[in-house]
Amino acid sequence: MESKTIKVILFIGAFLLLLLSVMASLRIGAVSIDFGDIFQSFISDEQTKKFLIVQNLRLPRTLIAIIIGASLAIAGAIMQAITLNPLASPQVFGVNAGASLVVVLSLVFLPSISQSSLVYFAFLGAILGGSIVYSMASSSAGTSPVKLALAGITVHLFLSAIIEGIVLFHEDSTQSVLFWLAGAIDGASWNEVHIIWPWATAGIIIAIVLARQLTILGLGDDMAKGLGQNVVVIRLFFSLLVVVLAGASVSVAGPIGFVGLIIPHIARKLIGIDYRWIIPFSGLLGSLLLVSADVLSRFIAFPAESPVGIVTALIGAPYFLYLARKGSKES
Repeated sequence: MESKTIKVILFIGAFLLLLLSVMASLRIGAVSIDFGDIFQSFISDEQTKKFLIVQNLRLPRTLIAIIIGASLAIAGAIMQAITLNPLASPQVFGVNAGASLVVVLSLVFLPSISQSSLVYFAFLGAILGGSIVYSMASSSAGTSPVKLALAGITVHLFLSAIIEGIVLFHEDSTQSVLFWLAGAIDGASWNEVHIIWPWATAGIIIAIVLARQLTILGLGDDMAKGLGQNVVVIRLFFSLLVVVLAGASVSVAGPIGFVGLIIPHIARKLIGIDYRWIIPFSGLLGSLLLVSADVLSRFIAFPAESPVGIVTALIGAPYFLYLARKGSKES
């Protein structure tokens, strides 16, 4: 069977699994809703209890999971491409922690700030966190996967400690922040969907359109320069794209970890090294992972809700240790 045919089959399979996960997300919760009622909620205007649950609670929550899963996975794929480092991701690179810190600071010291403005603070924090990690991990000898991991963990713990200190000294104004910091989408509404979708849509489309540059960059700087690519400009542009995708996600749902680390690896194993395939496939798998993780999170303390970040951490932490161990042996 031809390679392209296999890739198409993988795309179709992942898309069908995503549809099943979406249906499970709309059906499962404190109130179980059968598929007939879900279908009716889309074709009928009758304001029943189940209609309101599907349209006002579960549908925006599911859409947020799809958007954020795709955004974080694509951001991780981009980071691994531009750094040529298999351990790069928004979480490991300090992007999520930096965005979280600045968002928490803005919530505490600017309590009247609108939710739509938080995304800009998240962008600023994402740039700050990523810049600190990269500067710490860089040296004249280059940047190894292990050095990046150590720098990323150090900065992540440091920034997390600052966030915890802020929360501790401002308990009255940060009670809702604690749940958000674990990575939560259960309270998502249509307002959050409207905030994130323009940023995420633009970032994802640009990443797909310019994916060829990432493939060329993966050949090495010398080869990329020989093919007429401005390596510095490409890395800077895609770094800003990561800030948009990861920063917008953090501003809405908090620092959901490991999606950007796990998914690009799985995508490369299944689909190959061409980023024209990796980017859209990573987005599809990222959405599948986060929607599925959100469904699983509902069973942790049922009927109460649990942050989806708990599930992604349980899945991602062992995978990160495996990659770090593998990178240590290769360095």
